Amino acid sequence: MIVGDTIIDSSINLSEVVLLPKLRHQSSDHRRRYLILKRKTIKVYPYAKLAAERLESLNKRIANLKSQRKRKRYTRRVQKFVEDEFTEELKKFTITEGQILIKLIHRQTGETAFDLIKELQSGWRAFWYNNTAKLFKMSLKTPFDPETSEEDYLIEDILQRQFQSGTLEPQAAYKFFDLYFLSKYWKSKP
Repeated sequence: MIVGDTIIDSSINLSEVVLLPKLRHQSSDHRRRYLILKRKTIKVYPYAKLAAERLESLNKRIANLKSQRKRKRYTRRVQKFVEDEFTEELKKFTITEGQILIKLIHRQTGETAFDLIKELQSGWRAFWYNNTAKLFKMSLKTPFDPETSEEDYLIEDILQRQFQSGTLEPQAAYKFFDLYFLSKYWKSKP
């Protein structure tokens, strides 16, 4: 800083601007699938965000409970409340939206839906829930990994673009995903 410099006094703080790589579609069919995935991701993301928030508050409250019995009791009450609140809405989801929700829950929490059920309820319940999901060609063990799944890359791309435009409220994921790296990686794939 130079003595007598007035630039610092009259500066304006600006929000950070992130420039995302331009998305190019290989074909009109690819563009159509992307737009369908975008619509479904925007619909499902608020539920994954809410699940991550509820899980965080649940874990904080459970940490304050001393006995295992009180923890289980509290977990059952929260489960009943969540089921009553969301069951009807979640029943209206398509199979694809359910698959996206499972992946986004992993993206937000760092744990698969199977692991969360196993941790909060029991391994037996998680097993049966996963088998029920298999009837609909889903798996609760499906991770979110945009480095190995192109669909996951597209979901991450959609989320980053929606966060930037203000359509969706951002929430930190369990892991940082570099969209520039992912974009270069998937463009280099044959």
